[in-house]
Amino acid sequence: MRRRPGIGGLQTAAAARDQYRLLGENVAKLRTDLMKEQLSTFRSQLEDFARKHKNDIRKNPVFRSQFHEMCAKVGVDPLASNKGFWAELLGIGDFYYELGVQIVDICLATRPHNGGLINLEELCKILSQRRKGAREAVSEDDCLRAISKLKVLGSGFEVITVGKRKLVRSVPTELKKDHNEILELSQAQGFVTVEEVERRLSWSTGRATDALETLLDEGLAMIDDGHRDGKRRYWFPCVSSISSFVASETL
Repeated sequence: MRRRPGIGGLQTAAAARDQYRLLGENVAKLRTDLMKEQLSTFRSQLEDFARKHKNDIRKNPVFRSQFHEMCAKVGVDPLASNKGFWAELLGIGDFYYELGVQIVDICLATRPHNGGLINLEELCKILSQRRKGAREAVSEDDCLRAISKLKVLGSGFEVITVGKRKLVRSVPTELKKDHNEILELSQAQGFVTVEEVERRLSWSTGRATDALETLLDEGLAMIDDGHRDGKRRYWFPCVSSISSFVASETL
């Protein structure tokens, strides 16, 4: 028969467990302290790097994007506040605040045309044209970072992906799966017809018409009835520039 451990044996086992637990806690604390020390060292080096390359960070959009990636790895957000070390050193907070204001202005100005949904590439192009006299060049990455800070204004400003394109939404319109599929289909030529949606997506006439009319009601589509074949075309300014739509009307 196996003998049960006595009280002394139980106490010894409990003491051993406590020692292992304390040892584990000490090892975890040493690792945590070491990581904190390494992060502190890296942040200090990051600040030295920022001081040394201040002008490159401000003027070169590619360099600026790489700098943001380094900051993210150590938990530093130069855009979290418009005050403090990073704002004083680089003026990054002011730069993205200015971009945000200009992006809002462009979205509002183009909303009557595109219904509040604009291609990110076109937005950046318009933004760059407006900032021709500015010292800092602007990239899509800069636009995306500025837009991410506009979320405080509500659910209206966000970036959505439709097919291979990124679209900036400035109105709280909820796009469903059918709407996204039509927008993705329209990217090839900027417009679709009911017949094309039926054929390409294998939808019924009712489903295609309902989705297209919803997009039309939301201001995201424009209709063109001026073609010889008599087929109504639904144009989407968010995937086709204003110039391409105007050019089609002259055909």
